Amino acid sequence: MSVQFVKHLFTVSMALLAVLGGRALALEAPQGPVLLTVTGNIANTNVGNEARFDRQMLLALTQRDTATHTPWHDGRVVFSGPLGRAVLEAVGAQGTRMRVTALNDYAATVPMADFYEHDVILAMSADGRRLRIRDQGPLFVIYPFDEAPELLNETVMTRSVWQVTQIDIE
Repeated sequence: MSVQFVKHLFTVSMALLAVLGGRALALEAPQGPVLLTVTGNIANTNVGNEARFDRQMLLALTQRDTATHTPWHDGRVVFSGPLGRAVLEAVGAQGTRMRVTALNDYAATVPMADFYEHDVILAMSADGRRLRIRDQGPLFVIYPFDEAPELLNETVMTRSVWQVTQIDIE
């Protein structure tokens, strides 16, 4: 790589930073039904001050399979969905906790650290089948209970919200 090229690359990079000036980047607008709305202390939005995600947008984020036992299922289930931290990164979340709300208005306060310290997912499917509302979907906060048995306690279980519709970053 020539010195001239490196200087040019540096100049272009600095110009981009100057143009962006630290402004938030907009997310693409959802094309399908909105499954998740993220609000609160976020930098990246697509509808007013909110970040709304349809199924395809969630599938475009870093995905993970979590094979685990839960108190709500018989036997081990393989859940699939985006990593919780991928959602937080996509919206530029800045805070220490979030309020995760379900379709029936049940809500739990979840430390943002949970999503970074553990491979928590927003499950969209279980054993290869899309989670429907009657199956605790369309989104279900799943902790890797089998990988980290210490997570299987009352506090974390209350954070395992199903039928998730909104996350508010605090």
